[in-house]
Amino acid sequence: MTALFALVTSLMWGLADFGGGLLTRRTPALTVVVVSQSIAVAVLGVVVAATGAFSEAGPKLWFAVAAGLVGPVAMLAFYKALALGPMGVVSPLGSIGVAVPVGVGLVLGERPGVLQFAGILVAVVGVVLAGGPQFTGAPVQRQAVLLTLLAAFGFGAVMALIAEASTTVTGLFLALFVQRVTNVVAGGAALYVSARRGGRVLPQDGGWRVVRAALPALAFVGLADVAANGTYAIAAQRGPVTVAAVLASLYPVVTAVAARGVLRERLRVVQAAGAGLAVVGSVLLAAG
Repeated sequence: MTALFALVTSLMWGLADFGGGLLTRRTPALTVVVVSQSIAVAVLGVVVAATGAFSEAGPKLWFAVAAGLVGPVAMLAFYKALALGPMGVVSPLGSIGVAVPVGVGLVLGERPGVLQFAGILVAVVGVVLAGGPQFTGAPVQRQAVLLTLLAAFGFGAVMALIAEASTTVTGLFLALFVQRVTNVVAGGAALYVSARRGGRVLPQDGGWRVVRAALPALAFVGLADVAANGTYAIAAQRGPVTVAAVLASLYPVVTAVAARGVLRERLRVVQAAGAGLAVVGSVLLAAG
């Protein structure tokens, strides 16, 4: 069950990243984050009210608050790094955030078997290669590397924090709701500051009309991201965090495949090899 929920997580995160990437081509990234997460808050609020999840409130929710604060910072750092580029270096480097939850699992006493350890190594290498790393070209700016490492640590920290935020299903609903509310508050504050400083908030062509037309896609991105956080938390609670984290981090493969299928982007040889290794690693982890 751990492998199943973790693989669903990678599917949801991969599709959310793909959808978010398409949306940010016309709409500022911070606006995409705030609007998509606001929709997620509205849906989660209904779920929390319907299930009576507010009764699960307790000190563990501070983990959800921390995840909600770290998430937007990581995302903004990642987008800034992508702007500085090159993307072929930034994207795979960002996937090393899996080291955070894996490290937490090891500190807590988890010890993967030989087959699982081999699966972890193969899957991580596959994920990095699936991002299409550039081995030649212009040197990478130090700021881009530092921002990418910050984003990677943030993404990994969110995975570790949300796994600790609840122990029950209804508690998980509440934790995800608190996380998303914090996301919206933090992101909204950043958007307000950006607007005050003259930053662009709406698409240059079409303004609010473009945002309204994109609401279904924004809703999908926000809800897919929420679903991924939820399935990851369940995976981490049902089995080894080391296994759940690595399998959940296969989402770059999903994003690359989606780009190939929808946008007709051709996979480079290194990306195809990485996708294959990621699949092999996931099989080894599941078998172990």
